[in-house]
Amino acid sequence: MPVTFRIPSYLAAFADGQSEIAVSGSPRTVREALEALWRLHAGLRDRVVDEQGEVRQHINIFVGKDAIRFADGLATAVPDGAEIMIVPAVSGG
Repeated sequence: MPVTFRIPSYLAAFADGQSEIAVSGSPRTVREALEALWRLHAGLRDRVVDEQGEVRQHINIFVGKDAIRFADGLATAVPDGAEIMIVPAVSGG
């Protein structure tokens, strides 16, 4: 089963206007899934990760309902057919 990314509307411009993108193959980790996404839409890369390849501070990534920040980061396992959400961090005061 493909892995499906859901991306926020402000990033859709870098993905041909799409907010839902399925990647083929069977990525085992979030890093592998992101690499598959970037092969389809290279413009997303610099908006999601920094120059060191780490997730930007203002971006949260979820595999299902689990935030990768509280799991294994980019090494977080991705089950077949998983939904990965890229979400802007929300801060408030």
